[in-house]
Amino acid sequence: MTKLWGGRFQQTAEQWVDAFGASIHFDQALVMEDITGSLAHVQMLGEQGILSEDEVKQITEGLHALQAKAENGELEFSIDQEDIHLNLEKQLIDLIGPVGGKLHTGRSRNDQVATDMHLYLKKRTNEIIDLIVAFQKVLVMQAETHVETLAPGYTHLQRAQPVSFGHHLMTYFWMLERDKARFVDGLKRTDCSPLGAGALAGTTFPIDRARSAELLGFSSIYENSLDAVSDRDFIVEFLSASSLLMTHLSRFAEEIILWSSQEFSFIELSDSFSTGSSIMPQKKNPDMAELIRGKTGRVYGNLFGLLTVLKGLPLAYNKDMQEDKEGMFDTVETVTGSLKIFAGMVESMAVRTETLESAVESDFSNATELADYLATKGMPFREAHDVTGRVVFHCIQNGIFLKDVSLATYQDYSSLIEDDIYTALSPREAVRRRNSLGGTGFEQVRLQLQKAKALLA
Repeated sequence: MTKLWGGRFQQTAEQWVDAFGASIHFDQALVMEDITGSLAHVQMLGEQGILSEDEVKQITEGLHALQAKAENGELEFSIDQEDIHLNLEKQLIDLIGPVGGKLHTGRSRNDQVATDMHLYLKKRTNEIIDLIVAFQKVLVMQAETHVETLAPGYTHLQRAQPVSFGHHLMTYFWMLERDKARFVDGLKRTDCSPLGAGALAGTTFPIDRARSAELLGFSSIYENSLDAVSDRDFIVEFLSASSLLMTHLSRFAEEIILWSSQEFSFIELSDSFSTGSSIMPQKKNPDMAELIRGKTGRVYGNLFGLLTVLKGLPLAYNKDMQEDKEGMFDTVETVTGSLKIFAGMVESMAVRTETLESAVESDFSNATELADYLATKGMPFREAHDVTGRVVFHCIQNGIFLKDVSLATYQDYSSLIEDDIYTALSPREAVRRRNSLGGTGFEQVRLQLQKAKALLA
């Protein structure tokens, strides 16, 4: 089959070579964006008098017919026409005749594909932002329920200090808030039209690029035609923001996996987000959390893959840039799926409050309270730290905890200790008193929730 660009060629490639070079098996995902871009382009050509009113009408009707077929899944694509642009142009010409070939006046596949990707990523980024907000609402709901649920806080995966479980959950709200801000900021670069830049140098036709951008809903246009067709920064930014988002989801997934284990037993996941074993009937596996943790790697790979493609490319367009799409599509699907799964998983998980609260009664996570207590009595904190460490060692040797130490024994270590020490050592009191801005104190967590709700509103 003759290529639409084949006039100067005397030989045709073998089928397997065409198949290797074709992108239609993945860039058909841009079918609606490609038609949308073409509709705007042909309208602008008519308004500028480049095409006649009748030509614009025929092309527009043909494009709408293709659009309807695409919506119904009735379009068939061919490797012979290699990509979504030539496939649609060929079908338009078959449908309305040679006038369909006038659609490509004043543009190139280079600015056409860039326009498609800007349109696609703008739409999907907004969808991802909405999914982040939906997940944030779930976190606020769970955190509000568990403001006064005590939980062990960790450093180095060792018990550190008791915290509000709601405070712990809100950590991920603020991570997601930064993620959301990165996607929103990236939209500034995505919301920019390359249409009309041509292959690399613009066009001799009196086109109106600002009008094309307006018709497509873009807020700006590229100021340099070479930059317009060679820029993939907006995709790199999207992949970068997605990678950091997936990092946050992966960290949360790791905690979900730990918390749902028998060793922790802090939560139980819904059956809807768990799986069983083919051989061990008792198993309830946190597979969705594990899968999100694993899928994080492929998103990283997509980012580094595109960076590697771009790093040595001279201006302007090169065939290498065909490799910009599959990783973008894959990342969009991975991120949207992960956010939906995580929101459902956290919303439906059962929090075992008794297990969480009993955990902070049987450890040394209140040791800092003893050191702070001595410091408030006038002892230098370094000395208070040393005294507390020696009391903890005494407890370990005797198989007891700080709450079990007698007042007489405490006073052997320091005469500053009085019977109010037991109130200070209470995990609930320890959490309540940590009322510094952003701290885990119950009032501070409620303040966080107010701020979070205001942001979501």
